[in-house]
Amino acid sequence: MSFDPRARHEELCLLLNHYRWEYYVLDAPTIPDADFDALMGELEKLEKDHPEFVTPDSPTQVVGPGADRSFTEVNHPSPMLSLDNAFSMDEVRAWSNRMVSLAGADALAASGYMCEMKIDGVAIDLVYVDGILLRGATRGNGRVGEDVTANIGTINQIPHRLAQPMPGTLEVRGEVFMELAGFNELNDSLIDEGKKPFANPRNAAAGSIRLKDPAVSAARPLSFLCHGIGVSKTEISSLSGAYDILKACGLPTSDRALRVDTFEEVMAYIADLGVQRHLLSHEIDGAVVKIDRISLQKDLGFTVRAPRWAIAYKFPPVEVTTKLLDIRVGVGRTGRVTPYAVMEPVKVAGSTVEMATLHNGSEVVRKGVLIGDTVIIRKAGDVIPEVLGPVLQDRTGSERAFVMPTLCPQCGTELAYEKQGDADLRCPNRRSCPAQLRERLIHISSRQGLDIEGLGEKAVDAIVAQHLVTDESDLFNLNAQMLITCPLFQKQEKGSDTPALSKNAEKLLEQLQAAKTKSFDRYLVALNIRHIGKGVAPVLASHYTTIDDLASATAEELSQIDGIGPTLAASITSWFAIDWHRAIIEKWKACGAMTQTKTPVIEMKQTLTGKTIVVTGSVPGYTRDGASEAIIARGGKSASSVSKNTHVVVAGEGAGSKLDKAISLSVPVLDSSLFGYLLDHGVELALGEASG
Repeated sequence: MSFDPRARHEELCLLLNHYRWEYYVLDAPTIPDADFDALMGELEKLEKDHPEFVTPDSPTQVVGPGADRSFTEVNHPSPMLSLDNAFSMDEVRAWSNRMVSLAGADALAASGYMCEMKIDGVAIDLVYVDGILLRGATRGNGRVGEDVTANIGTINQIPHRLAQPMPGTLEVRGEVFMELAGFNELNDSLIDEGKKPFANPRNAAAGSIRLKDPAVSAARPLSFLCHGIGVSKTEISSLSGAYDILKACGLPTSDRALRVDTFEEVMAYIADLGVQRHLLSHEIDGAVVKIDRISLQKDLGFTVRAPRWAIAYKFPPVEVTTKLLDIRVGVGRTGRVTPYAVMEPVKVAGSTVEMATLHNGSEVVRKGVLIGDTVIIRKAGDVIPEVLGPVLQDRTGSERAFVMPTLCPQCGTELAYEKQGDADLRCPNRRSCPAQLRERLIHISSRQGLDIEGLGEKAVDAIVAQHLVTDESDLFNLNAQMLITCPLFQKQEKGSDTPALSKNAEKLLEQLQAAKTKSFDRYLVALNIRHIGKGVAPVLASHYTTIDDLASATAEELSQIDGIGPTLAASITSWFAIDWHRAIIEKWKACGAMTQTKTPVIEMKQTLTGKTIVVTGSVPGYTRDGASEAIIARGGKSASSVSKNTHVVVAGEGAGSKLDKAISLSVPVLDSSLFGYLLDHGVELALGEASG
């Protein structure tokens, strides 16, 4: 079969958006950073070769997956961009050479560089108004994040009132993280309480600032360090000077941040930090180098997702050896059977590792590992443990080969490949395999699904073990009489031999009732349709009023929707073609679930029919995807590049080369503050409003 670049582009976008969601929102990444970076590199090359593939929501054009709707969405005063990565000293030198060619050697010499640690934590945006903390938010998609003010306000290093008042708005960027000692104490306490420990300090920090109860966040050992300023009424000439101002205000900055004059000193800083990295009290995964002078930063500008004037050098993964005790298999939500390594616990890059994925049977063979081997493991990106291979000289002859099972370890069904050429064996017992049902129920209850508190892993395990559900269609039929048969949901009343329903069971039943009123797009995520996550579900929900309308849509009709395409269309229609999938819908509807609908696009006022519009920079009240969808919903075309056929360019804060091109082509430009007027009244009236 010949290589189809468009199909590969679509596949890469799906994969990268999925992995970003796991990393930024679920705080549960499933692939190493190095693998993610390789996929992103492939996508960047593909879009360079085929610029017509680039869309506004491509992973190369956005910073993150957007805000988690469990928290209020807020707009950042200025875009909170990501950083370009370098994985070798040669790449850092290549970045420096680009700076010389763009700015000139004299300008760089006059500016100098600011060097600092790349803390492995969660990026946070703080907004102070006249010295008082107004808001704290996560990065989100770089323009819109989650309002976590109540939680980050419990961190001791973040002052509610600045020691040195700053006039107007001061936007401060920094990192929330957890020191290793505090992380280990937290995990010990979670284990003592019978709860699942965090995999690493970053996940612990991210989970702690997203807790719904700020009092619990306050009990977590969170720390904070600043690494920049977004918006300030005070004139600031250099980044190093900005750090002095932050210190005077009582905001914490790193004592390892260092301004240097020459690139040779930059290289020496990175090398020294690499030696010291595991002696620090917290985890870092690299070093960040920035041009110090603010005026030069402005001259160098930005790409769509990162400043040109900064680079993040990522340290190579740390490698250690340990004993491979066993290779077992797990069964995932889609039936994929994945072998994983069980090892003697070993400390690597700041945390203890006992297990690591081996992906599939072919990968075990490729790596050449045997059960009983001494193996080399590393944490790719200092996050995900990975088995590299065996230490051959340590073999004793007692090692044995792993044999991939032929039957599902959970339900006994014969395993099979979904189609010829697949690398992954799957359990075809999709409906009733306990492992698959368990993972689907956990997905349904997750924050991106129906957000059902009380339906966590322990509750799901108990429900599945007691056979209270055949599949997820029975979820809303759960009642008190059923739950009380599970020990997990029982409590013993004083003076009674009969168990009563526990508080957690009552809470679960309340949450199930509340989940019935969740929005249609959340149900589309909860249904476990392959490739349909939080990014795609709102698009579908805006085109179809009910689940029945969507179920009757053809693949051809679905493919016409911007952002869907043939792969997603095929996934949707094939899901609805399965009888027991349709039974889920009917049983949920019979219980009063999935009743919330959205107004279809066709009912919206078509003010932009036939108009091509480009949005660049931030638009108040809209994410990048949201602005694009708003244009499409009113009959317009949301384009990713400016041409002579563009009717108008909407320019907000942070607008870059697209604005320059619009001016050079004499394409009309509209300030982003008039975007709402444009949507309501159309291009001509909006331009008239702007000129009047």
